[in-house]
Amino acid sequence: MKLVRFGAVGHEKPGLVDAQGQVRDLSGVVTDITADMLGDAGLAKLKGVDINSLPVVQNPSRYGVPYAGLGKFICVGLNYSDHAAETGQEVPAEPVLFNKWSKPTGANDNVVMPKNSVKTDWEVELGVVIGKKARYVSLEEALEYVAGYCVVNDVSEREYQVERCGTWDKGKGCDTFGPVGPWLVTRDEVADPQNLKMWLDVNGKRYQDGSTATMVYNVAFLVHYISQFTTLYPGDLLSTGTPPGVGMGQTPHVYLKAGDVMNVGIEGLGEQRQEVHAWSADLLD
Repeated sequence: MKLVRFGAVGHEKPGLVDAQGQVRDLSGVVTDITADMLGDAGLAKLKGVDINSLPVVQNPSRYGVPYAGLGKFICVGLNYSDHAAETGQEVPAEPVLFNKWSKPTGANDNVVMPKNSVKTDWEVELGVVIGKKARYVSLEEALEYVAGYCVVNDVSEREYQVERCGTWDKGKGCDTFGPVGPWLVTRDEVADPQNLKMWLDVNGKRYQDGSTATMVYNVAFLVHYISQFTTLYPGDLLSTGTPPGVGMGQTPHVYLKAGDVMNVGIEGLGEQRQEVHAWSADLLD
C-alpha cells in the first residue's frame, strides 16, 4: 500500500494511492493514519479495504506527512562511502547518529532557510518507518519491525553543522528541514530496500543520482544497531544517509538560495518538490 495524508496543515485527511496513481479518500474508513496503525495488524486491516470503492481525490492541494504521530527523527551520517569521500571524511567504523529537532513537513511544503543562512544544503535519503516496538532486535529479524519506506530530504545548514561547534544537530534541526513523503510505501511493496534509485535536482539540474545499493550500513543493520541504544516505537523515522552530489561536495560549493526549487525522489516511493524561501516568520507555523 501507499498511504498518504492530504489537505491543509492541521486538517489532513487519510488516503491510499491506487495502481493508477490516483489518491483515494480513506476518511470514510478511518479518521486518520496514525503511528499506532503501522503495525502488521493495523496495516492488514487497511489492506483489506476495497480501494476501488473509495472516492477519488482530484488534484490534492497538498500532501502532508504520510502518517500522524511521527516520533523520533533519527538520522545516519556518512552512510554512503562516495558521499563521505566528497566531504573529505572517512567512512565511520560504526554508524554516525544524530537527531532532527524540527517538526517534519509535507513533501511539497516550503523550505525556509534560517536567518542569515548562506550554506543551506540538500540530501535525498531513504526514510525507514518503524511499525512496532524495537528494543535490542536481532539483525535477522530487523526488517520485521519496519512498517514501510518514504522519501526524506535531510536539509542541512552546513555552517551550523560543521563550524558552530558541538554536534551536527544544530545544522539539521532548523524549522522546515524535514520534508517527508509524499507517501509511506509499506514494506511488502518494496522488494529490496537496498536496490532503489534516488535523485535530487535543483532548478532542473541533477546533482544527486545514486542508489541505496551503495549504503555502507544497510536498513536491517541500522534498525538492529539503533535499537541497541534506544527503544524504537511505531512512527519513529530513520533517515539512512545520502549518496554523493550534495552542495557541499561541489567544486566550488553550491548552496541553496531563495527562489530555488528542489525535486527529490526515490524509485517507487514518489517525488517531492520544495521551493526555497528566505527566513520569514510568516512562512512558519
